Amino acid sequence: METFPQFLPVLGVLILLLISAYKRSSTRKSIKLAPEPPGALPLIGHLHFLRGQAPVAKILGKIADDYGPVYSLRLGSRQALVVSSWEMVKDCFTTNDRNFATRPDTATSRHMVYNDAGFALAPYGPYWREIRKLVTSELFTSQRLEKYKNVRNLEIKSFITHLFSLSTLKNGDQMSTVNMGKWFEQVTFNVTIQILARKRFSYGCRIEGDDEDSHVHEAIKKGLYLSGIFVASDFFPILEWMDIGGHLNAMKEVAKEVDIVIEKWLKEHAMKRNENDGRKEEEDFMDVMLSTLSKDSEMHGHRRETVIKATIMILMLTGSESTALTLTWALSLLLNNPHVLRAAQEELDIHVGREKWVEESDIKNLPYLQAIMKETLRMYPPGPLAGPHEAIEDCNIGGYHVSKGTRLIVNVWKLHRDPQVWSDPHEFRPERFLEQHSNINYQGQNYEYIPFSSGRRMCPAITFAFQVVHLTLARLLQGFDLSTPMGKPVDMSEGLGIALPKVKPLEVIITPRISPNLYD
Repeated sequence: METFPQFLPVLGVLILLLISAYKRSSTRKSIKLAPEPPGALPLIGHLHFLRGQAPVAKILGKIADDYGPVYSLRLGSRQALVVSSWEMVKDCFTTNDRNFATRPDTATSRHMVYNDAGFALAPYGPYWREIRKLVTSELFTSQRLEKYKNVRNLEIKSFITHLFSLSTLKNGDQMSTVNMGKWFEQVTFNVTIQILARKRFSYGCRIEGDDEDSHVHEAIKKGLYLSGIFVASDFFPILEWMDIGGHLNAMKEVAKEVDIVIEKWLKEHAMKRNENDGRKEEEDFMDVMLSTLSKDSEMHGHRRETVIKATIMILMLTGSESTALTLTWALSLLLNNPHVLRAAQEELDIHVGREKWVEESDIKNLPYLQAIMKETLRMYPPGPLAGPHEAIEDCNIGGYHVSKGTRLIVNVWKLHRDPQVWSDPHEFRPERFLEQHSNINYQGQNYEYIPFSSGRRMCPAITFAFQVVHLTLARLLQGFDLSTPMGKPVDMSEGLGIALPKVKPLEVIITPRISPNLYD
């Protein structure tokens, strides 16, 4: 009898789930609900469906093949609606957009991003609106993007220069290979943290001038991994105290590591402002936030310093890694389709030439390069499952009743491979965006193609991301001939992370293709 209190939480969960099951059974008799696949188990529901060696987007896509483009899952004590057709997506992000504008309460948001202070994961409301407005107006408007043009240009130039030095190295009689995924991570992370806080890694993987900060990139990568794995308390909140698997403690450790670095950056910025007698030198986004948010202010329960740190952290978490992955998948697809790679290089030779480097202003004259990036994002969207949404009130999707609190899962990976929209959907064919899909863009209004999601909670950094990926890929293709060791095809195996990481490193042999003087 002395051990009985230990079982009270489990007993409580069981009682709540039995009540929930009874309510669902009663509800089904009176209203139309989305189909639910059989096989749900007591307590855990369909959670066991999602455990396996395939990415969750693919598992959910297979269920859609059997049960249609809208179906319901029971995930522990949570109910989820999974959609994967453009008609259902449009219904969610137009008629019901405001109702699905909030985020569910998750361990990631609580333990890694300052207790919901990171705007991308914050609940819908005045705090989210104010911070998103600040981020959009001070980082991602045309004027601000133009201001940071030099950062992008110089960082990508440095990236190319270092690749050129590597291209001259040999391993015996063989040309050395380059792990391009690592280099893409480096250049995109450098662009991001320079704009956010005037910091950068040297290409020896240390932040210039401060070895103490060098681990922050790896901590961010670990945080991204943790944000994409199964956390029991997200589906059984009452069990959070048990920390099954130790994931919550790992999140707290990552958050502590990153917080130490961002706190240090923030103090450096504040000290510099004091030394300048309060003059508002807005050289980076941290400066902008310090000048915009009044000292000792509080925003909806979050202190000024917390708001700044949470915003910087969420922009680092969501920015550079997804951009690097997009570049990695793009180059992988090109190496496995050398005729497309050659066509892209020919376009660059015709419209830019080999006597000067391609610039951002040239991208508009390179439609095939743009089509390559669109096709890459179709096949490997940075968010294969759009960011989580939760119904604020009861609503109706495609004729089905959806209860308040239901989590919405938009399977972008499946949506982008719908054979009713895309011919030969599993084939890499950039020409489709020059032909039958030439009018489709990535702004979230073409509901069959939403690589950056849609509606109120779609990614605000679309233009910035495209500037970085287009210029980086264009200069890489212009400056180098690229091949794989022994001409073998690139292994396209996908990992289990939140953003379809590539399992095996992208090893590439690079050979300069323009005048050596241009690499200096």
